[in-house]
Amino acid sequence: MEFIANVQSFTAIAAGLIIGLGALGACIGIGIMGSKFLESAARQPELVPMLQARMFLLAGLIDAAFIIGLAIAMFFAIANPLLSAVTAAG
Repeated sequence: MEFIANVQSFTAIAAGLIIGLGALGACIGIGIMGSKFLESAARQPELVPMLQARMFLLAGLIDAAFIIGLAIAMFFAIANPLLSAVTAAG
């Protein structure tokens, strides 16, 4: 019974780390990309429409990576396959 509690607690810690570090990485990535976009738009204003389209595409990809990590963390938090393997073995 103690082993099941350990699996649950470590899974909760891992899910929190996945979500927290993923959000931190996405925020830093979008912040750096946004600053580079503003810098390049100030240098060459005629390229703003092309740069803006690419910036939004990259922002979507950065957020998609975080959402995928969030989905994996929620999968392990709600339907933990490690826990079912432990209960089947014991």
